Amino acid sequence: MDLRTMTQSLVTLAEDNMAFFSSQGPGETARRLLGVFSGIREQALGLEPTLGRLLSVAHLFDLDTETPANGYRSLVHTARCCLAHLLHKSRYVASNRRSIFFRTSHNLAELEAYLAALTQLRALAYYAQHLLAINQPGGLFFEGDERLTAEFLSEYVTLHKGCFYGRCLGFQFTPAIRPFLQTISIGLVSFGEHYKRNEAGLGVTASSLFTSGRFAIDPELRGTEFERVIQNLDVHFWKAFWNITEIEVLSSLANMASTTVRVSRLLSLPPEAFEMPLTSDPKLTVTISPPLAHTGPGPVFVRLISYDLREGQDSEELSSLVKSEGPWSLELRPRPQQVPRSRFLVVHIHGGGFVAQTSKSHEPYLKSWAHELGAPIISIDYSLAPEAPFPRALEECFFAYCWAVKHCAMLGSTGERICLAGDSAGGNLCLTVSLRAAAFGVRVPDGIMAAYPVTTLQSTASPSRLLSIMDPLLPLSVLSKCVSAYSGSETEDYSDPDQKALGMMGLVRRDTSLLLRDLRLGASSWLNSFLELSGRKSQKSSVSIAEPMRRSVSEAALAQPEGPQGTDSLKALKDLSLKGSSETSDTPDMSLSVETLGPSTPSDVNFFLRPEDSQETQLLNTKDRGPAVSLFPEGFQPRRSSQGAIRIPLYSSPIVKNPFMSPLLAPDSMLKTLPPLHIVACALDPMLDDSVMFARRLRSLGQPVTLRVVEDLPHGFLSLASLCRETRQAAGQCVERIRLILTPPAAPR
Repeated sequence: MDLRTMTQSLVTLAEDNMAFFSSQGPGETARRLLGVFSGIREQALGLEPTLGRLLSVAHLFDLDTETPANGYRSLVHTARCCLAHLLHKSRYVASNRRSIFFRTSHNLAELEAYLAALTQLRALAYYAQHLLAINQPGGLFFEGDERLTAEFLSEYVTLHKGCFYGRCLGFQFTPAIRPFLQTISIGLVSFGEHYKRNEAGLGVTASSLFTSGRFAIDPELRGTEFERVIQNLDVHFWKAFWNITEIEVLSSLANMASTTVRVSRLLSLPPEAFEMPLTSDPKLTVTISPPLAHTGPGPVFVRLISYDLREGQDSEELSSLVKSEGPWSLELRPRPQQVPRSRFLVVHIHGGGFVAQTSKSHEPYLKSWAHELGAPIISIDYSLAPEAPFPRALEECFFAYCWAVKHCAMLGSTGERICLAGDSAGGNLCLTVSLRAAAFGVRVPDGIMAAYPVTTLQSTASPSRLLSIMDPLLPLSVLSKCVSAYSGSETEDYSDPDQKALGMMGLVRRDTSLLLRDLRLGASSWLNSFLELSGRKSQKSSVSIAEPMRRSVSEAALAQPEGPQGTDSLKALKDLSLKGSSETSDTPDMSLSVETLGPSTPSDVNFFLRPEDSQETQLLNTKDRGPAVSLFPEGFQPRRSSQGAIRIPLYSSPIVKNPFMSPLLAPDSMLKTLPPLHIVACALDPMLDDSVMFARRLRSLGQPVTLRVVEDLPHGFLSLASLCRETRQAAGQCVERIRLILTPPAAPR
């Protein structure tokens, strides 16, 4: 059904229901039903022309005719989903409104919820129309006056979001995903409530655990609380919540359901420099130094996963690098029969917004990959922000990649074909690791598979990023917190003098201990759909920080004076020197200076900053700022948030323009060094435009690139690969792209 026909059908049904309920007397229920159908009629008629205009030009922003995907299409599709649901519900009401079994209150609540969502979607359509008018031709990201972007943001962040997190949660995704999202949302608001209680020093009581079950049966309350959580809690909360899958109970369940592999070992790579041959002249070498930024030299942890035990994987040299994962970890037992080394090697970099998760979180689907591809996989556990901001993660990933290339024999591979693969933040790191390998002159991977990558960390406006208002996994405020943490722009607001006395390290250790305690307390209840809640109060348990280089900044490093953002050991790329076996080499700089990057221009848009703001970090307080310019037609106003002041980090650090942080901003000469790139993106992902614009940029340079966009799935579907048929198929698309890199089709004769 086309958009106009759908709208006309919905309007006709709304008018029919309005006529019926207007004749039912002055009762409150009839009045509310009359009002909701009147609102549906008004919003549908106002929305349809704008959606039509967006759809008429959406094809101009596609990568090609075979890949019809961009943020404008996604926004129209999402609005169509909401209209389709209202059409279905209006038909149901028209057919059953006289029945004695008609559940008036339930249907009224659902209609009101979807009307609120439709109203907000109409506002997003006007925002998208505004972007279409002011953007550069063919561009999806806003490039223009910074004052305008700040005004745009100050308007956008005041929108009411709770309607998308209650009854309407995940309506735009495939139905198989919605129960999972509901469980996650209940867990998030329950966890957020306990987190705030701990911040206030109240602790978690049996009654607070029990009452959190109310979020499971009250969608409106859950939506309101969800909005409060995403707007007000800091990045440490999201770090803890996203790591929930790594607690022992859930991790064990995930491993039981995943493919069984012969090898899964955590390795600790020593922080020792080594030599790598140059691709241009293998007789010359370059020194690969260990990671240095922020915390100084330290080991890099990687996980080796292999379906079969291959030659080299039980060597003494490899065994000396194995790191114990606790009392319950099982060590590999050598088997008498070994499989020959694979021709292939996959180097994997996990996602998690640069602030959360490890290779353990992604192990279930990596085990399947190892089986399907017949290749050993090295997954890198890079240090996480905000304790280890840019460029620490990139340094560690590059070091681990080079180490894997050099020592592929002990990993069970001949290294004939090497693929870099990663998702989300990991996709970003795959691109930047390859760029850095090219800058050093060492072997670049034979190809990259990036799943839903973020290619620019500048929070510029784009049509797909407007979808962050309704995305339960990537809300705008959470995205901004992650970017601020990774860029090193995060600021701590210690209003309590006791917290000031604790300092950063004390706060991190305290919060980690409290959060892990909450996870243990709540894990059993979450596994029972949050309906069977324990009333017993467990004893406090201390959490030892066994890996200070991965978990936090050392106190010694904090006490040392710091230089500019990045590492002073890195020199300019032009200073890269070649050397033989007896010569020395400097490391190229991937933390470019302000002078190198050049002055800020109108094209260097920072969506979070007014030009007159000179501080490195600002806070946008929407309680005191109203919209400076109206983007809506007369007579329409969207619903506004009732959560009060919204605190969003505003940063102006030039580091976000660094091409090693935002590869979309890299010059052509750098992008031409990338190997073939295969992107798998999500049509309903706020990061979709990152993939589309990056693919278009590479295509314009003649670089080999493919873009596959999966429908009706959220960002992060790889971690949900075993959830349903749709996620399994999408994960299969990623495997097929990796296989294309490892076994490219033969060239035609």
